[in-house]
Amino acid sequence: MTERSSQLRTAWLGLVSLTLLGACASTGTPPLEAMDRKVDLERFMGDWYVIGFIPIAIPFFSEEGAHNGVESYRLTDEGVIETTYTFRDGGFDGPEKRFTPKGWVHDHETNAEWRMQFFWPFKAAYLIVYLDPEYQKTIIGVPDRNHLWIMSRDPQMSEAEYQRLLSHAASLGYDVAKVKRVPQSWPSSLQPADQNAAPNRR
Repeated sequence: MTERSSQLRTAWLGLVSLTLLGACASTGTPPLEAMDRKVDLERFMGDWYVIGFIPIAIPFFSEEGAHNGVESYRLTDEGVIETTYTFRDGGFDGPEKRFTPKGWVHDHETNAEWRMQFFWPFKAAYLIVYLDPEYQKTIIGVPDRNHLWIMSRDPQMSEAEYQRLLSHAASLGYDVAKVKRVPQSWPSSLQPADQNAAPNRR
């Protein structure tokens, strides 16, 4: 294992510990739960633009300066959710960061609660807490509410729609003052032909 890999592993282990234990150390607020509506996994797969987030910011892994963030999912025949998260660090011309964790459905009744793994054998809870009926907008949370991702099939979102999703996050107990909007700028020639196609990330 390289020194860089070791550092990333250590950072991720710290994140996992905080994610799994944070709810237990709460001051009376119950842990966040995934929505109870059934998620069609095949329909949920594909690319999602990250529109707003409460970012992860720990040593050797930080989303703080993310631009053009895109989260992509692919379901394998074995039931593994292969995930690719890319963004430009610090600006639209910044270096590309790419992470490839793997996910598994934890609650098969709803498919809305997953476990995400960056480093074996540790997995962190990943909760789909909102999904519109057209599968065009979603909100992802974690049990202790320390992180949040508002995502859309389209890189552009009106301010009114963004505020509506923030209001929904607030109704779930999130401090939406912590949510940061992620800059998204994609020339029309680089945007997918349809909302479920893969964006060109070059």
